[in-house]
Amino acid sequence: MTTAPLLRVDGVRAVYGDTVALHDVSLDIGDNEFFALLGPSGCGKTTLLRSIAGFETPESGRIEVDGRDLLGMPAHKRPVNMMFQSYALFPHMSVEKNIAYGLESEGLGRAEIARRVAEVVEVVGLGHLAKRRPSQLSGGQRQRVALARAIVKRPRLLLLDEPLSALDRQVRASMQLELKRLQHEVGLTFVVVTHDQEEAMSMADRIAVLRDGRLEQLATPQELYANPASRFVASFIGSANLLDGVAATTGVEVPGIGLVPAPHGLVAGAPATAVVRPEDVELTDAATSALRGTVIDTYFLGGASTISIEVDGLHAPLLATVHGASRLARGEAVGVRFGRTSVVARDAADDADVEAADADADHEATPADGRAAAAASVTGTSAASSAQEGVSA
Repeated sequence: MTTAPLLRVDGVRAVYGDTVALHDVSLDIGDNEFFALLGPSGCGKTTLLRSIAGFETPESGRIEVDGRDLLGMPAHKRPVNMMFQSYALFPHMSVEKNIAYGLESEGLGRAEIARRVAEVVEVVGLGHLAKRRPSQLSGGQRQRVALARAIVKRPRLLLLDEPLSALDRQVRASMQLELKRLQHEVGLTFVVVTHDQEEAMSMADRIAVLRDGRLEQLATPQELYANPASRFVASFIGSANLLDGVAATTGVEVPGIGLVPAPHGLVAGAPATAVVRPEDVELTDAATSALRGTVIDTYFLGGASTISIEVDGLHAPLLATVHGASRLARGEAVGVRFGRTSVVARDAADDADVEAADADADHEATPADGRAAAAASVTGTSAASSAQEGVSA
């Protein structure tokens, strides 16, 4: 017997003037699931979140919670609460009064309000700071207050709009773990909007990747990484070597290097991209390898090193990841062999992204042999996502 979803989004279309923000998006979210809406600026993820919350009205489609259609229902009557990116705390109120504010409007008695506030303050670890005002708290502590205020009303669904974007890197990393712990502890469904794939991958049970208002893929983090449905998803989730070519019977024929063997279901001759993750690039003896390259640089990242390689016949540097510190020197010749490889179809939008990224690279080119581009790839920045930057949210 299939369990009915908590949230169902069915064919939602949103339009602003001449711009279609959402193209008939459909997805289901389960009870007690941590779900992420992921994509670059302007992809429609915040529009979808605000439509669920009741702050935007789609042109068409249905949004249901527990089988009940929410469209036409005022935001304050929906079984949904939203934690805003700015936190929206009252500066003149203490932590506990900020948290209690939403309960007071529901007409609950003082004793019940005090009990709920005391309970949630302990859950988020702010019991010792309950009397302080927001100005006396750190960024991470203010975020916990906003989270406590959102969950104290016990909504069926909690929506979080870029909840970690205002925090510095170290605090952000710890709060990723904290949000996941809290979600399990309070037993709510969380839907988080983020442009940061590391946040989504570390927290979410499933991720919906959006691009230009369309749902590209909905899957677990592991499935998105191992089996991306498109070139865009492959580039947006983690680092990837994207080898563009055409589908052949046993792989992808890539200009400059020949056949990259990989199973696929594409028609021979169709535009295709072989996706090779850096950890699946094997470095061998250059003297005996059919595919050779030269080390551009190495990047030590603690438990592993990423090596940028200029490969004969390839336009962009190839990335390889090895455990520990690399002993390869800049300028050293290496052989290259590909391990696990996935194949995705390539469409006109992908080609436009590639052309835009190539134009940017040519415009910003320096004598550093592509090191800046390689370094960006090491940190997870991809050609597709870079090409999307600057699009309005």
